Amino acid sequence: MNRPYIISHMMTSLDGRIDCGMTAKLPGVEEYYAALNKLNLTATLSGRVTAQLEMAKKGEFEAKNKEPLNAEKFSKKISAKEYSIAVDTKGSLLWQEHSQVPLIIITSEAVAKEYLAYLDERNISWIACGKERINLAKAMEILAEEFGVKRLGIVGGGTINAGFLNEGLLDEISILLAPGIDGRKGMTAVFDGLPMETEPISLKLKNVAQYDSGALWLQYQTR
Repeated sequence: MNRPYIISHMMTSLDGRIDCGMTAKLPGVEEYYAALNKLNLTATLSGRVTAQLEMAKKGEFEAKNKEPLNAEKFSKKISAKEYSIAVDTKGSLLWQEHSQVPLIIITSEAVAKEYLAYLDERNISWIACGKERINLAKAMEILAEEFGVKRLGIVGGGTINAGFLNEGLLDEISILLAPGIDGRKGMTAVFDGLPMETEPISLKLKNVAQYDSGALWLQYQTR
């Protein structure tokens, strides 16, 4: 399968939690972004929850006509050396008309045509694939073949990380381990939401870097 080389890059507490408000209070934030730059990515991808918190406008799109697309399609508005990607299965996030880094929205085929028209009006590229759930493998093929994405970074959060891991789409896991503990019950982890019967996945250590802040940059290969 022709797809990008895919890296999950996350900043976590010592207990593996990734809440942004919590990690922002720990040493290692600057090192996280420095490490991100060293990964030489051509695109970064966020799950819906992270995209809504960090990228999208407030509110949600409400289609007056809910007729679904019901087809695998994509629309490329801009050719660029770098993209910012958000996963939004049903199509509900609101966006600015202009962005410094061109956006690509990935949805399922159940997305309303009206939402795609909303994206078209804002010159935002989109990919729709998978009947009710996004077909991540196919979306990655389209990113590689039609948008030229060679190195993709997954930058949040636990559910989208787990989805890529479960589909066997992660090549590398990059963790900026901050010297701090969250400890709050129920907070999301780096990989979260897989069934209880899921077997653990072994990794191969690629590199370790230590910083004066006490943070560690851990890089693992999945295969």
